[in-house]
Amino acid sequence: MDILVSKVKIKRLSATAHIPEKATPNSAGYDLYSDETVLLPAKGYIAVSTGISMEMPCNMEAQIRPRSGLAINHGVTILNAPGTIDADYRGEIKVLLVNFSDSDFLIKKESRIAQMIFSTVSPTLLEETARLTETTRGNGGFGSTGNEKL
Repeated sequence: MDILVSKVKIKRLSATAHIPEKATPNSAGYDLYSDETVLLPAKGYIAVSTGISMEMPCNMEAQIRPRSGLAINHGVTILNAPGTIDADYRGEIKVLLVNFSDSDFLIKKESRIAQMIFSTVSPTLLEETARLTETTRGNGGFGSTGNEKL
């Protein structure tokens, strides 16, 4: 089976920046590493430098997602999860971490702080209309397909 592979160019913005990498061959995400040591205060948030920028094909995006170990062990996750990086962005990738715990959290340089997932973006044409087709679900939103009560 042939697999189409996309090329993403990674640029180090500092000599200490760590190129993203997969923890295992079948990992979906590439681990992102902190390029600084910084204190994340309890109940606070900060943008953490990764020291890298990148160039993706025009039909791609990257999503920055939390690492489950940071969330379960320390109450640290991504504030705007998932964060989106557009194909035309060339600035430094920063990760907006939030600390929901009651204790300060030290982020050490070269710590894995997030994961990056790449996906294809399909060209889409938005067409304004006065009517939409009817469905069984209709305008049922939050919890409408299960037993959840809001």
